[in-house]
Amino acid sequence: MIREAQPSDLAAAARLASRLWPEHAPADLEPEFSELIGSDEAAVLLLFDDECRGEGDACGFAQCQLRRDYVEGTSSSPVGYLEGIYVDEACRHRGHARELLRACEAWAKERGCTEFASDCELDNAASLAFHLHAGFEEANRLICFAKRL
Repeated sequence: MIREAQPSDLAAAARLASRLWPEHAPADLEPEFSELIGSDEAAVLLLFDDECRGEGDACGFAQCQLRRDYVEGTSSSPVGYLEGIYVDEACRHRGHARELLRACEAWAKERGCTEFASDCELDNAASLAFHLHAGFEEANRLICFAKRL
């Protein structure tokens, strides 16, 4: 089952997000996810599968939002954007990531989007394979730079 996160799901959403982005502790992610949950411009979707997790425990999440700035490979605005997706190892290979993606795409369509986009790190072969298998087309490869002033 997939449902949109509620304020009472904040800790579970932050816990799952910290597994995707391990450089951030759940407590560090809670303020951002608190803003995202309930936003008209974003959605945090939670996945529940009682067969591979305890009853009522979320075992995956997806974060999507509307992007109104330029998005590589698209020509419309707003664009639905998959910011992050994660499924616990015990629940993988059951089609759950695809289900989460479809739920994000439906969320974006409900908000008038005709395009949906995402990104992944250059060295993340599993994410690249997931995106290509899900019907995404590679739009660009990018290396970002920064320096202190």
